Amino acid sequence: MVDQGGAARPARVVHEVPYRAQWESAELARAIVDGQLDAARDPRWGQSGAASPEEYAWWSWRLCGVACLRMALEHWWGVTPTTMALAAECVAAGAYVKDGESLRGLVHAPFADYVRRRWGLVAYARELTPGEVAVEVADGRLVMLSVHPTIREPHGPEPVRRGGHLVLAVGATDTALLIHNPSGFPEESQAFARVPWRSFGLFYAGRGIVLGPPGAGERQVLSGSPTG
Repeated sequence: MVDQGGAARPARVVHEVPYRAQWESAELARAIVDGQLDAARDPRWGQSGAASPEEYAWWSWRLCGVACLRMALEHWWGVTPTTMALAAECVAAGAYVKDGESLRGLVHAPFADYVRRRWGLVAYARELTPGEVAVEVADGRLVMLSVHPTIREPHGPEPVRRGGHLVLAVGATDTALLIHNPSGFPEESQAFARVPWRSFGLFYAGRGIVLGPPGAGERQVLSGSPTG
């Protein structure tokens, strides 16, 4: 166990959570992120539930949180609603706020409320130290973390800010956090991507959404200090 950031980290724990990208064709993520391929040309766009390739392309860049939720739902419930169905529910719940062509979100507190009410999972928004993230994972929960998108390349340049993207913490060791990154690159940084603890703080905004299995009980919700 290593004690950094306010809590002891486990030697090793990994949850076998299915991976989902925020694009239907996960193998095309690098080409889309690098600008080599318009997301509207994703051949599987129709699987998203979007009405058109253009609608899919617009939403696909904004669906990291929905992708994290899809992973959690498949892990605990064995269901994978379409991305657009979940996005519409998040808009109705106030977790996404549309303003013309702009979108604010994912807004953590209303999103957590929605997940509790709609899906029966433990869900609460809070600030967490890296050590507390590891403890949540060790206790059987998953954590949606606010990080900078360049966490897909943790050994690259330090980002100019933190946050702006959501990934799902699915495991931890004494040296690294394991994440499912919805915008990660295939065979590099998508499923069970390893982010060294010494680098994690460069990307991490210090807050997230803790998710727990259905029926976990109120005691686990109160193990942290929920915030908006």
